Formats: sequence, structure tokens, C-alpha cells
Amino acid sequence: MNKCTSVVFLSPTDHVVSLFAPVHRLEARHVLCELGEDHGDDHADMVWDEGGRPGSAVWARWNGRDVKLASLPWCPALTAEEDACGLFADHPSAHTWDVTDPTLEALRQELAKERPHRSPEFTEEGGE
Repeated sequence: MNKCTSVVFLSPTDHVVSLFAPVHRLEARHVLCELGEDHGDDHADMVWDEGGRPGSAVWARWNGRDVKLASLPWCPALTAEEDACGLFADHPSAHTWDVTDPTLEALRQELAKERPHRSPEFTEEGGE
């Protein structure tokens, strides 16, 4: 499944920035949905991992232009190799290992062609 292509500009108010200032530097920026396409719920992008609260992260959630910040627990799903899903619990799409970012995948393939000896992690599955 391909990654969702929704993008929105996160422009936190001065009040929100001051609330997080002692812990995190929250700046205006674009956020990109990390969920699989056709997820049928709010879009989501992780803003930061909450190291002070193990097991959760702050996510930007939006539908349209309204962006909200939410502290959500991590998805508990693991692969057979015990790699964790990089999304929040009860996310509405596939787990991260089933979501492909087509742009990043094209970059990986190009780098593998140009520098196969320097970037073994960028080789295609099934390799040549």
C-alpha cells in the first residue's frame, strides 16, 4: 500500500509554543501524513517521541486545515523479527512495514544503483 500524500502546514500559536518550550522546540512547518492511502480517518504525522512518557508520542492530526496535537500511545504490533510499527495504537491503516513511500523507494533504488557497495540497506528486495 502506498503512503498517503496529504500535507498541511502546522503553525502552532504562541501559547502552544510556550507550553512546550521547556521540553521541545515546536516550530511552524509542513507535516506529511504517515498513514497508508485511503485510511478513512484523520491524517497523522509524529511531531516528537515523548521520552518522558515512555510508550507514547505527540502526533499532529488533521482533516482539512485544522491541525491538533495529540499524545498517543505507540502501536503494539511487531513483525516476526520484532520490528515495531512506527504508528500510534489503533491507527486506521496498515502497519508501517506495509506502507511504501513511492518517492523514498525511488530514491533508495537510485542510490542502490549508484552506490551499491556503500549503501547495502538501500538494495531492492530480491536483489540483482
